[in-house]
Amino acid sequence: MLGRILGKALGPGVVLLAGAVALVAALVWSVSVGAASIDLGTVWQAVFAFDHSSSQHLVIQEFRLPRVVASAVVGASLAVAGALMQGLTRNPLASPTLMGLNGGASLLLVIGIAFLPRLGFTGLMLMSFVGAALGVGLVYGLGSSGRGGLTPVRLALAGTAVSALLGSLADGIVHATRIAQDVLFYLAGGVQGVRWPQLDLMLPWALGALALAILLAPGVALLNLGEDVARGLGQRTGRLRFLASVCTLVLAGGAVALAGGVGFVGLVVPHVMRFMVGVDYRWIIPGSAVFGALLLVLADLGARMVNPPYELPVGLITALIGVPFFVYLARRGDQGL
Repeated sequence: MLGRILGKALGPGVVLLAGAVALVAALVWSVSVGAASIDLGTVWQAVFAFDHSSSQHLVIQEFRLPRVVASAVVGASLAVAGALMQGLTRNPLASPTLMGLNGGASLLLVIGIAFLPRLGFTGLMLMSFVGAALGVGLVYGLGSSGRGGLTPVRLALAGTAVSALLGSLADGIVHATRIAQDVLFYLAGGVQGVRWPQLDLMLPWALGALALAILLAPGVALLNLGEDVARGLGQRTGRLRFLASVCTLVLAGGAVALAGGVGFVGLVVPHVMRFMVGVDYRWIIPGSAVFGALLLVLADLGARMVNPPYELPVGLITALIGVPFFVYLARRGDQGL
């Protein structure tokens, strides 16, 4: 309620600007916090006047910066993927986790690690994209079968069933091939192992897909009003759905390849944006990118600060936020969504 009041009082542009300022502050704070705290002056020097002989500069450049950037990119990717899915399906429960994208991407990642050990990160990222497409294809196929066609309830039920199946298959392969230690990072979800070479592969795809999502936002806003309305206003809905689907697969698949099974970001953030900026996807999608990045940067920071020097999986932090929110949505129904 407070977010909605502030959103109406300040306007969507101010909300996004405030989110961007908060994101920058969170990024700087996250870089300075770790097993050893580093003052902000040293962080500034490490970024803009790097000294190879300084151990603190090396820690910032080689470990903390890629981790923080990965948190922001993964958070933005998952949140925008969720917003696109909710806009395309007009289903308030649609998200990469519930619609099978994360499950499919994780399954093929496990298969790649177990049976193709020389594949490398590029190969694993491609397998993640294929797995995401497989997961969402199974969900839509199962949800469309039977009388009545595809409905929001059937889509949610099919997504839950397919996600559980794919997750069970992944767990079975992990135990059968005894690679639990190798895939623990992916299954739990986290960005502590991300380095610049991985980001160099992921960033162009993620940034391109995020830019495409923002360009598609006006069309998604029309489509969310109904298929007939969108067509009547001249929107080419088939092309829009295709481009938005490809964008969603790239965002969700790349996020899983980089950070593993981080859940609930794509469900929670688009709803928060509706409360704050209204139902116009021209604001929801860019807002989801900003606040999704902010959420995961703070979640990663919390994962490091709860029990230092040990770390919790980021997926656990997002689940602690997302599960109560999911229960809230289920109790609230469709009112106000």
